[in-house]
Amino acid sequence: MAALFRGSRNVLLRWSKHVDLAFVSTRSMASKTPVGFVGLGNMGSPMAINLLKNGYPVIATDVFPESCKQLQDMGAQVVDSPGEVAEKADRILTMLPSSPNVIEVYTGPNGILKKVKKGTLLIDSSTIDPAVSREMAAAAEKMGAVFMDAPVSGGVGAASLAKLTFMVGGVEEEYNAAQELLTCMGANVVYCGPVGTGQAAKICNNMLLAIGMIGTAETMNLGIRLGLDPKLLAKVLNMSSGRCWSSDTYNPAPGVMEGVPSANNYQGGFGTTLMAKDLGLAQHTATNTKTPIPLGSLAHQIFRVMCSRGYANKDFSSVFQFLREEEGQ
Repeated sequence: MAALFRGSRNVLLRWSKHVDLAFVSTRSMASKTPVGFVGLGNMGSPMAINLLKNGYPVIATDVFPESCKQLQDMGAQVVDSPGEVAEKADRILTMLPSSPNVIEVYTGPNGILKKVKKGTLLIDSSTIDPAVSREMAAAAEKMGAVFMDAPVSGGVGAASLAKLTFMVGGVEEEYNAAQELLTCMGANVVYCGPVGTGQAAKICNNMLLAIGMIGTAETMNLGIRLGLDPKLLAKVLNMSSGRCWSSDTYNPAPGVMEGVPSANNYQGGFGTTLMAKDLGLAQHTATNTKTPIPLGSLAHQIFRVMCSRGYANKDFSSVFQFLREEEGQ
C-alpha cells in the first residue's frame, strides 16, 4: 500500500507541473492555513507571491493600496489594515522600510498587536535596529504572541526567485515553524540566536556590502582612467584575489553585466536611501558597543551625500556614477 501511495504521489506531482499555477495553488490552499503579509514593496511583493506559489492563502495589506493589485489578481485576500490581517491569520510576516514603520505596524492604532491572537507567530523581515526588534518581541509576548526577526539578503532578484538568505533571531523552539514559511521564499535560512541577532547579522553584512561596492566602483573607475576596457578589468578581477560579490554578480560599471541596475540606469535593485539607512544602523550600534568602524562610517557618509545629490532613488551601485561625477566627468 505504501508503495502504491508513493507511486500515485509521483504521478500526481508530474501531472501537476503541467497544470495552471492558479489551479494548483487553489487545490493546495485547502490544506494550508492563511499567512498574513504586511508590506508589499519591491521585496515584500515577490516574497508574498512565492507564498502563494507554495500553496499558502495570503491575507495582505499595504499602506499603498495599488501595491496590492498584483497579489490580489493572483488570489490573495486584501484587507485595509495590519490589525485586520491579525484578526484573520495566526502566522504573519512583515517587510517594512524602517524602525518607525515597524513600530507603527505592530503597535499603532490599527496595528497587529491590537488584534493579534494568542499563539500567533510574527516574523519581521525588515532591516531595523536590533533594539526595536527586542522591543516588539516584548510587546508581542505580553499579548501571548511570538515575535522573531528575520531580515533578508539577496535583493529583489533573489526575492523573485525565492533565493533569499534569511537571518533569524528569536526563541529557538519556534524556529522550525518560521523555517517552514521562510524556505518558500529563500534558499538559505540561518538561525542566529535570540531576538535581535538576525538584525545584527544583517547590519554587519550590509556594512561590508557597502564598503565592497564603493571599493569596486573606485577600482573600476581607476582602471577605466588607466585605459582598461571595463569588461576586461572585471574579468581579471573575478579571476583574481580582488573578486567579490560587487564585482562578479552586481558590477556597478555600465556595460559590464546584463540584468543588473547598472545596465538600466541604476533603476530598481536596492535603493541608495535604504543603504544609507542600514549604514546608519551600523553606525548607531557601533557607537553603542564602542566598536571602531572607520570604513563603515565613511561609507555611511558617502551614501548620505549621494542621497542629497539626486541618487536617493537609484540603486546603491550608482556610487560608481557618483564617483565619476566627483572626478569631474
